Amino acid sequence: MHPRPPRRTTHAFGTPEDLLVYDRWGCSGRPVVLLHGLGYDRSMWWPTAAELGDDITALAVDLPGHGQSAPRDHCGLDDLAQDLAMLVHGLDLRRAPILIAHAEAAYVATRFAARYSTHRTITVGCAGSARLDDVPEPYRQFAIPHQIPNLLDAYREWPADALPRSTHPGAEHFPHLRDPAGFAALLHNLR
Repeated sequence: MHPRPPRRTTHAFGTPEDLLVYDRWGCSGRPVVLLHGLGYDRSMWWPTAAELGDDITALAVDLPGHGQSAPRDHCGLDDLAQDLAMLVHGLDLRRAPILIAHAEAAYVATRFAARYSTHRTITVGCAGSARLDDVPEPYRQFAIPHQIPNLLDAYREWPADALPRSTHPGAEHFPHLRDPAGFAALLHNLR
């Protein structure tokens, strides 16, 4: 019997000033880039990513100033889209990614898709008000935003209104936490 590598591995990309930390699952197949909204971190995608299996390469990235990624004085959309493109390119994944963006991360995903090859972009949690009661108890810990002092100063140029509506059919908020296996199945069907 051969030992299996861990399903989730954590990596860092960039220099100390623009460091992005991400988790990776799988090693082949269509890449899926998972982006969290402001105040959250990459862990909000763990339940879904764990359901994807090894035939999809999932990357859950901490945006600057979130989780373990370095804070920045300025987080421009063009800069973040370019950082993600360099990350995906550097991993030599050989296929255009599917971008899944939660809440405000839809801006980054939209900018990325406008500039770089993208298989598909899906946004979740961009309309209405979040209801934590709709998230099953074991996953609620992933649906609670963190209080990060001065975070919004770095994101001040992001549009403050008219977030894109959710492009995931059905549930508006946290569909990936309401039903991680179902959301993973949706992603498998998009390959």
